[in-house]
Amino acid sequence: MSLVIEKVEKQFADFAALKGVSLTAPDGAFLALLGPSGSGKTTLLRILGGLEYADLGHVSFAGLDWLTIPARERRAGFVFQQYALFKHMTVAKNIAFGLEVRPARQRPARAEIKRRVEELLALVQLEGLGGRYPSQLSGGQRQRVALARALAIEPRMLLLDEPFGALDAKVRKELRLWLKGLHTRVGLTTVFVTHDQEEALELGDLVAVMNEGKIEQIAAPEVLINAPATPFVADFLEDAVARSPNTNLRSLVRARTK
Repeated sequence: MSLVIEKVEKQFADFAALKGVSLTAPDGAFLALLGPSGSGKTTLLRILGGLEYADLGHVSFAGLDWLTIPARERRAGFVFQQYALFKHMTVAKNIAFGLEVRPARQRPARAEIKRRVEELLALVQLEGLGGRYPSQLSGGQRQRVALARALAIEPRMLLLDEPFGALDAKVRKELRLWLKGLHTRVGLTTVFVTHDQEEALELGDLVAVMNEGKIEQIAAPEVLINAPATPFVADFLEDAVARSPNTNLRSLVRARTK
């Protein structure tokens, strides 16, 4: 049931966004795609979600030939940086949206949708806030609603595209810890796009470091820190230390492995 990506390529006009990307992640893994802008990480995420098409390559997941399945049928839960919540809907209605728009034959009963929404509000620690509107929530709370909405459809895979990018540093750190705990409880294969080295190293079971449409190295965070496979990986992670002198990434990685 692993996620297996084999030689995926994507070209936009004269720009090669992905150049034969291959990787394997076990079922239930938290895979972080890390790299600078333009490295191809968001393009790869969008291909997994069916929002872009690969020019070449193959993806298998959950025993399925993933790229041949229409996007609507993949049951991939998306969470974006800007939340994309419906302002005119309550929190509960936002979470229920993906269930309520299903065809009649596939739509759960109203009571089941309500039960599922209450369950998800508890899971994301927003009990009692189902009647509020997005404008009445903090940025961190809105991002939790977006995660709950993605989980409501019971996705096979969770896809997160820089979900904390619009939040301040303190809230980002709090949500990182919360998201890691949520992933541990739910056990859902998760692909997380970020350009933030500290974020990727703290959250990812596996981190794929991307550069110019290729994967430079995919490994556990402690391996990336202690045994970078290419000069780019070494320099890219050293940059994180240089930009954040108060953050010891080696200590962060050691803390994960205790």
